[in-house]
Amino acid sequence: MRLYNTLTKSVEEFVPIDKKTARVYTCGPTVYNHAHIGNLSAYIYSDILHRTLKLSGYDVKRAMNFTDVDDKTIRDSRLKYPDLEPMEALTKFTRHWEKVFRRDMQNIGNLIDEIDFERATENIIEMQKLIQHLLDQKQAYVADDGVYFDIAAYKKTRVYGQLCHIDTASQTRARIDNDEYDKEIAADFALWKKGKPGEPAWDFEIKNSVIASAEASDLIRGKQSSLDRHVASASRDDDTIDLRGRPGWHIECSAMSVKNLGQPFDIHTGGIDLVFPHHENEIAQSTAGDQPESMANFFVHNEHLLVDGKKMAKSEHNFYTLPDVKKKGFDPLDFRMLVLQSHYRSATNLSWSNLAAAQNRRRNWRNIAELRHQTNDAGDDGQAEIINNLLDQATAALVNDLDTPDALKFIDAAADVFQTSLDNISHFALQNFIKFIDDYLGLGLAVATPDITNEQKQLIKKRLAARAKKDFAKSDKVRDQLLEQGIELSDTANQTIWSRK
Repeated sequence: MRLYNTLTKSVEEFVPIDKKTARVYTCGPTVYNHAHIGNLSAYIYSDILHRTLKLSGYDVKRAMNFTDVDDKTIRDSRLKYPDLEPMEALTKFTRHWEKVFRRDMQNIGNLIDEIDFERATENIIEMQKLIQHLLDQKQAYVADDGVYFDIAAYKKTRVYGQLCHIDTASQTRARIDNDEYDKEIAADFALWKKGKPGEPAWDFEIKNSVIASAEASDLIRGKQSSLDRHVASASRDDDTIDLRGRPGWHIECSAMSVKNLGQPFDIHTGGIDLVFPHHENEIAQSTAGDQPESMANFFVHNEHLLVDGKKMAKSEHNFYTLPDVKKKGFDPLDFRMLVLQSHYRSATNLSWSNLAAAQNRRRNWRNIAELRHQTNDAGDDGQAEIINNLLDQATAALVNDLDTPDALKFIDAAADVFQTSLDNISHFALQNFIKFIDDYLGLGLAVATPDITNEQKQLIKKRLAARAKKDFAKSDKVRDQLLEQGIELSDTANQTIWSRK
């Protein structure tokens, strides 16, 4: 299996660290609202990676985080539940949106039962241990409003900017305390935030080993903050100081990935928008000081999803969620098909006409899948060989850097083989066709195509009997009756084929 590695800017042969199990971390959602369709496209691509690793014979151990404490979750939980205590409001609010996210993931066909989900709020101790270690290693410092990662200290022994070029030459001692930000110039970022009134907060006792780190950072900054002086004084007298507050955004992924997967692990996935600052900062936190020099062996990023050729933005009025897609009359799996029609390293363009084309493609495959209820074990053995060859080519496309557009072309070719020989279909080949699509593309053909009812089958027999007697008025009446139930009929030379509208 070959994958494009953002670390090396090249397509490489993938070999898991322990040869058998592929350990994969996926940056998960901030659970404060519906994930927009751009986020969902990233999760579809990471799901295809998951499935293709299994196709390649690997066991997959996969973890994903829920960011359930940050600026946005705190803000919106207070607005939603103003009468609840901050922690209770946060928990009630984020648990609701976790359920919504899981439902959205299921609806788009993702393997959520094979993912270990971790909440940030349930991994505070792991984050605090990592932050304390970074302080001990003089890779972080205490400031007025919390604990910050020290990029200048990190650069003495490591490269900051492993995933993309970062301007560190013009770096100042400026600090960034926003949980999410988009800047081209590196700045020290918050590992831990001092608590504010009305916010959820956790106790955090910092050991006196931070004194040297804090004072060294003060010399670089040319000043000493009031909190720094308090920390130094309190530490000398009491050995510890309690910096009650909450984690910054980046630290959770570093803590939870190593907890679940070890370090280094095999593959880190996410959208291209996470390369900087999020993933760059994850690497720095995870490799600073005496930690391993590598966080993950592969970083795999997918490109943006565009809407009518533009990036999604509320100001552009093109910001959509899965419920918006459904309101337009599309199934979530139509959206999945649209995403798979683009290579993960190319931008996906969503328009309602493009989505309609994806819907038609999925409908065609679904109609083919329904034929399994109308075939038997007989059929053309030569057809089975042709289908299996096309599925092998689809497999080769997937293991070649997840080339889903190429894989879909071979599936289309297989569908055409069935469509042109409706009277001589190999049941075995058809079952392989459906299983491949469901197992490795996640399009749920088997579930979406149950058999028709016995009553409907009897109506078809009734119509055939009328046709045999040339009672075409009765035949047409039965056809219309089935059509009202969503069942369409088409007559071949030897049989009548049904399909759902």
